[in-house]
Order: sequence, then C-alpha cells, then structure tokens
Amino acid sequence: MNDRTIEVHDLTKVYGSGPTATAAVEKVSFTVEPGSMTGFLGANGAGKTTTMRMIMGLLEPTAGQVLYGGRAITAEDRANFGYMPEERGLYPKQAILAQLVYLGQLRGMSASTARSVATEHLTELGLGERLNDKLESLSLGNQQRVQIVASILHQPTALILDEPFSGLDPRAVDTMVSMMRELMRTGVPILFSSHQLDLVDRLCDRVVILHGGTVRAAGSATELRESGTPRYLYRGGADAAWLRELPGVRVLDVSGTDAVLELAPGADLPSVRHQIFSSGLEHDIQEFSRQLPTLGDIYRKVTGQ
Repeated sequence: MNDRTIEVHDLTKVYGSGPTATAAVEKVSFTVEPGSMTGFLGANGAGKTTTMRMIMGLLEPTAGQVLYGGRAITAEDRANFGYMPEERGLYPKQAILAQLVYLGQLRGMSASTARSVATEHLTELGLGERLNDKLESLSLGNQQRVQIVASILHQPTALILDEPFSGLDPRAVDTMVSMMRELMRTGVPILFSSHQLDLVDRLCDRVVILHGGTVRAAGSATELRESGTPRYLYRGGADAAWLRELPGVRVLDVSGTDAVLELAPGADLPSVRHQIFSSGLEHDIQEFSRQLPTLGDIYRKVTGQ
C-alpha cells in the first residue's frame, strides 16, 4: 500500500497587505496518518475551513505546503480525495441518484457501478425509498446524508470532511462512522472538523485544536490528556472540606464528600497520598485516583473558552 500520509507544514493564509493584512491561518502544522481519523476542533472563525480548503487546493496558501506520501501534493492526488465542504455543493433540483451517478462518472466510475454503490450507501443511510426525489425535497439532515455519499462514492484515497455530522441523528451518525471505518481499514487517512467534542473524543486517533488561526494543541487523545497538570479525585464518607487544610495540595473543587485536587508546587504524590490516608482515616476514604481531563477540559484550557 502506498504511503497516504497527509502532512501540513506551516500553512499560512493572509488576506490583504500592509497594515490591514489579516492572517486567517498562521503556521499551521499537523499530520494525518493512513488508516487513522484526525479530529479538527475550533470555534467558528478559528481557521479550520480555510486550512481544509488549502489542503484541497481551493485556496492558495500565502506560505507553507501540503505533502502527500512524503512529496508535494498534486492536483491528481486531490482529484482522488473525498471532500465534503462546509457549503454543500449538490444540485437542489436534480434527482438524488441521478446526480450521484453523474458525480461518480466524473470520478472515473462506470454509470452502473456508480448507481450500484450510490444506491447501497443511500439505503444504508435510510434514503433507499427516495432515490429519485429531488434533493431540495429532503430535509437538511437528509441532504447531509446525500452529500456524505457524494464524498465517499468513488472509494477516495483520503477523506476531508467539514462538519460531516452536523444535522445528523444518532442512527445516521453511527452509519456514517461505520462507513468511515471501512475506508480506514483500507488505509484512507480521514480529517474531519466538528463542534461535537464527545464525538471527536470517541472516534479520533488524533486531535488538532485550532484557535485564532494557530494550532494550540495536537496529538493523540491520550497524549493531550496526560500533558496537563495531573488532577486527582477524592471520595470519602464525610465532608471533604478538611482537605483544604492539608499541606501539599490545591483543592480545586469540593462537592460534599467528593473533592478534585492538584499537587501544590514541590509536592510529590507518594507523600500526599500518605498524608491523605493517614490523616483521613476517620473520613472513611473510598477513592483517591488520577482523573484525566476530558477533551472538553483540554479544549477550554488551550482556547480560553
């Protein structure tokens, strides 16, 4: 299998010039590995869509480059990618199946193959009874399903999806995820943006967090969780407020018998653990364990939002 790694190196997009120049994206770098799913997180205006458009060649970067398989990406490479833009690009007044067959033929598929594959995917997504309906007759969520099929119809060599799960119900999300995993098993690298942190946390091998046009954090979910200041959960049988008086800890929150705390500067975990268990015997200690932050915690910390 050919190397399908997508490497983004110092991508920068500046609009305007002189004192009024504005950097929409500045020195953005990350990697999307073959057969893996990378989640692209950031608020509206963070630069996610701009970055994806530069990867797809729809915007010319001011600086930086995109590599595919260790070399500069080409138009031919991009032609074999699957891309789902933020602004949907299908024809509202055309029948669903007919326009998917047409798009498949543009990608080099035969009409019969395109019809067969499109019908299969649409049926999986609950649209098997509406193949000949016009796109505009569908709800926005169902139009999203059709757009998804258009992006994966031709068995792409890479998949770039801008908010693919927006408007989908849980069943459609599960079906879409299953389709994406099938592509991953063939070595397809997948990059998708989303505001649904729990979904990114559940699905993605790696996460890139963008804020103000720059990368604020990137890595596997495990790496990101373990990179911050360790926090610990205490649970007991009595009011946990007594921990505030314990040397070597910073109590971040107390809720009845539970508390979340960090080690104070210079403190070490074995000493603090010993103090807690020796000082708190009368408090019926039930748990003292490391608590890894959620992806939402990490996102809020690095973006300040």
